[in-house]
Amino acid sequence: MPVLYRAAADLTVVLHMGYALFILLGQLAVVAGVVLRWRWIRNVTFRGLHLMAIVIVVAESLLGITCPLTTLEKWLRQRGGQMTYEGDFIANCVHDALFVDFQPWALTTAYVTFGLLVAVTFWLAPPKRYKVSDEWLLEGSGGEM
Repeated sequence: MPVLYRAAADLTVVLHMGYALFILLGQLAVVAGVVLRWRWIRNVTFRGLHLMAIVIVVAESLLGITCPLTTLEKWLRQRGGQMTYEGDFIANCVHDALFVDFQPWALTTAYVTFGLLVAVTFWLAPPKRYKVSDEWLLEGSGGEM
């Protein structure tokens, strides 16, 4: 049974990294989309999920709450008999990239600053709802915003 807990812990790290990458790469895509005038970056669902994701991170940081994914991973590793972040090579790489050793105030400052950047891009390129008949949906490409 410990093997299942270890595998679940590794999967949790991968999901955690995916969450972080969604926030980071999503914001890079939005900024690039503003510059390159991509219409798809205004998608309401994408932008709403992206905003919600960074708001959760900022709120956890400001309130001093440990991320539930971190808590889950640690619990799974303990159940799996692991005291450190061992696991597979990929899981270790993902974990090391995700958990950098910074002072808590530095991480909070970074999270809040990034959250403000997301808010600014909401102002620069607000999300819009498009009708299914809109030309850009049929073509699958951006165009003029």
